[in-house]
Amino acid sequence: MKKRVLTTLVMIPFLLFYAFGAEAAEKEEGSWQDELMYFIMVDRFNNGDASNDYSVNPEDPKAYHGGDLEGIIEKLDYIKDMGFTSIWITPIMENEPKGYHGYWISDFKEVEEHFGTMEDAKRLVDEAHKRDMKVVFDFVVNHTGYQHEWLTDPSKEDWFHEESRMVGNSQDQLENGWLAGLPDLNTENPEVKEYLFDAAEYWIDETGVDGFRLDTVKHVPKEFWSEFSDHVKSIDPDFFLMGEVWSEDPRYIAGYEEVGIDSFVDYPFFETATQVFKQPGQSVAELGKVWQRNEAFYEDPHSLGTFLDNHDNKRFTRLANEAKQNPITRWKLALTYMYTAPGMPIVYYGSEVPLDGGEDPDNRRIMNFKAGDEELKQHIEQLAAIRKKFPVLTQGSFEQVIDEGPFGVFKRTYEDEVAYIAINNSKETKSAVLGEVVEGEQLRGLIHDSIVRDNGNGEYEIGLDRETADVYIVEEDTGLNWIFFGVLALVMGSFVAFVVLISRKNKKSQPE
Repeated sequence: MKKRVLTTLVMIPFLLFYAFGAEAAEKEEGSWQDELMYFIMVDRFNNGDASNDYSVNPEDPKAYHGGDLEGIIEKLDYIKDMGFTSIWITPIMENEPKGYHGYWISDFKEVEEHFGTMEDAKRLVDEAHKRDMKVVFDFVVNHTGYQHEWLTDPSKEDWFHEESRMVGNSQDQLENGWLAGLPDLNTENPEVKEYLFDAAEYWIDETGVDGFRLDTVKHVPKEFWSEFSDHVKSIDPDFFLMGEVWSEDPRYIAGYEEVGIDSFVDYPFFETATQVFKQPGQSVAELGKVWQRNEAFYEDPHSLGTFLDNHDNKRFTRLANEAKQNPITRWKLALTYMYTAPGMPIVYYGSEVPLDGGEDPDNRRIMNFKAGDEELKQHIEQLAAIRKKFPVLTQGSFEQVIDEGPFGVFKRTYEDEVAYIAINNSKETKSAVLGEVVEGEQLRGLIHDSIVRDNGNGEYEIGLDRETADVYIVEEDTGLNWIFFGVLALVMGSFVAFVVLISRKNKKSQPE
């Protein structure tokens, strides 16, 4: 009890600091660019129902490990408490043996028994919605599992493209070849198209899911995606479609906007951000160039899904370890940028621990909720709170105003809000002078609780320790906040009185 009271008293000044801070404009509702998404591989997250643990072997990285829909439901509050507003989960359709990841589908209209039942899927969406969280299902149309029953059904002989290895990167090869040997569905066939449209409608109607993450988009013709988008939007005009177009060329990815896909996972951001942040000394200007290209090529670049690792690539923790760096330090720096730069942040499950992992399947380790770093988890919570409070961090313009290689400052503007994101990716303390802040204003550092005022020459100098970052909001300089200091004095006086009282009670309880 004493510990709880002490903790509360110590925290009050910090809560007051934010309470008396700048008032932010009310956030617009309904825009996916405002979302913070937590990405979960169902089998590797949390085992909530042991009764569906069929042939589970946690020692085999290519076998089922026991995670299920009930396990996700149990952890929705855990996810929400970190500030996430939506979840994206890997496919839950019935898979053939060893299809723990969900991408070897054997039945497009059944829930995989290892994950639970359709009732569990409905309950997951319902429970998420009760918490004002959205749910995105992974949806596959390019292929089936290796041993799908359709392969031996004479009536469905033309449901697949002719078997061929995928060699080269021609669009014809991408769309007709068998990716990793998986049977490639002939989505040009009207019967196949109708079946997949019906499957999509089935999941929407049955569960009330908010969107699909579309797998392997570039391996399916654009004509299919255009019709698919029209179909799901006819069911729910607000239904969200996020495509995976695995490419480092933003022009190629942007070419799929025309088919009605709302957003894409931003692989060019991923490739650049992981290289910049895995170790100090890398220029942050490369990040600004990614945004400039996105702004030039996309109609809606703010809705792109930004990420630092996923189920197909090495964990960011592993990249930092390979560079002989402290993963916590590197994660904090990278996440600060991702949460405050344009785009919809997507955080892969376990990043808050942070989980380690190499190439697939090592990057899909079982989540360990007991082994975590509170410092990193609290940083994620803090970034989420900051991002939600200030619309400028989700909707504002973006430009680099200070470029000193590893040290850079980015400016965001939205209506009457102005923010500066300062990133020090170097091995030494850095500072910079901002001369464009309007007279009579100040900069409030939201992460390190600092105030920067005019130095008398119309300049504002910000400084950062090595490998740190901060987000500064421009606000009116009202001088000393006497209300704040008055309340602070009252709190500290109460704290001192409490300590004296406890000390006296302890003395009285001691034997003479």
